[in-house]
Amino acid sequence: YSQLTSSTSDPCGLLHYDGEYHLFHQDEGRWAHAVSTDLVHWTDEPVALVPGTTGPDRDGCWSGVLVDDGGVPTLVYSGRHGEHELPCVARGSADLRYWTKDPANPVIAAPPEGIDITAFRDHCVWREGQLWRQLVGSGIRGAGGTAFLYESDDLRSWRYVGPLLTGDASQNRGELDWTGTMWECVDLFRLGEGEEASSTDVLVFSAWDEGTTHHPLYWTGRYEGDTFTPTGLHRLDYGGRYFYAPQSTGDEHGRRLMFGWLQEGRTDEANARAGWCGVMSLPRVVTLATDGGLHQAPVPELTELRRERVEVATGRLADSYTRLPAVRGDQLDIETTLRLAPGATARLVLRETPDGAERTVVEVSRSHDGASGTLRLHRDTSSLDPTVDTEPRYGEVPLGSDGRVDLRVLVDHSALEIFANGRALTVRIYPTRPDEAVGVGVGADGDVALERFDVWQMASVFSDGPRPLWP
Repeated sequence: YSQLTSSTSDPCGLLHYDGEYHLFHQDEGRWAHAVSTDLVHWTDEPVALVPGTTGPDRDGCWSGVLVDDGGVPTLVYSGRHGEHELPCVARGSADLRYWTKDPANPVIAAPPEGIDITAFRDHCVWREGQLWRQLVGSGIRGAGGTAFLYESDDLRSWRYVGPLLTGDASQNRGELDWTGTMWECVDLFRLGEGEEASSTDVLVFSAWDEGTTHHPLYWTGRYEGDTFTPTGLHRLDYGGRYFYAPQSTGDEHGRRLMFGWLQEGRTDEANARAGWCGVMSLPRVVTLATDGGLHQAPVPELTELRRERVEVATGRLADSYTRLPAVRGDQLDIETTLRLAPGATARLVLRETPDGAERTVVEVSRSHDGASGTLRLHRDTSSLDPTVDTEPRYGEVPLGSDGRVDLRVLVDHSALEIFANGRALTVRIYPTRPDEAVGVGVGADGDVALERFDVWQMASVFSDGPRPLWP
């Protein structure tokens, strides 16, 4: 999902409400709104929130959440005035189309006293017993990113409890799991709702530092009382800032769904020429993986868009590269199963021009001892435009003793989402010859068995005509 014009960024206010999925998202300080019954086809709704002419949100209604307050839809968001960003509240109509800001905004008058903070914004709000609880993303200067915990009886009067958890910004600076000096878009949820001993609490955040968005991370551990005791820190998406500011919600089917913001990798001038920037990720189902981390997969509803299917012959991949003439396109859904011997690498080439000058390469490799796997994305030849981001992306893939990799790749023009054994890697690519950059190929170094390779052309969600917009 993306707006036709303007900016699409942080997902906020996700809710499955009365049979409909509501996706609110940032549009340069406004809350845009779209609705769907199937997570595939989205209808634009009226803009929910705009900055006031006076008051605490005159410089922007920034990210937050949507909660059900006893049958009253309620937004909790960051209102900005100058350098101040403070929690505000708005009540919605029953159809979630019209919103009234609380005249008492902001509902928290200032950040915690006596703490030198780096920033104070973005919200996670939930009901716990008779109380509401809230996390506000922040950072403690000289220490690291943090999530401040508050509680309330009515969503309007909040009592400060303390930091839920604080990172250490002095550790791993410059690394792919650096926790930053401020945590944006904090999101706390529990997976495995049965016995508490078998469940895991997850604290998601996006690492930020001095105006730079770095990457989404998450802690696993136990939330109890007023603290979060971590057991591990993990990378959420190996694409880094291309899956930024994620937010999740539980739906009426018991699933934990997550969306993220696919930032652009092109220049501001290119965005201006295009007339739009930013894309919402495909919705994902998040579950617990066997290794204690998160397993991510596209929602099954997306298969509704599958059209022509091509099945590629299975067997050993004998060559380092073979183009597949029967497989072409820039809107594709690819599912493949590979088995890699120790030391082997499998290769999938996408968005390739006939002369090979532009191509994007997905690689999955297995270590020589057979114990670990790596997912890599090479973008050095994705585009002949020297101004776009082409840095490689990579991360670990869990492997069993048989070296099996289940790979799912969704290509949607410039948006690329890859899932390898439940690990995600999301990026943007910008071929300069997009009409020609439709080739697909496979290859391998070492002993790789291709056990399955199915490809579907994907239909547009707006195949019935022009995209309907709210007047």
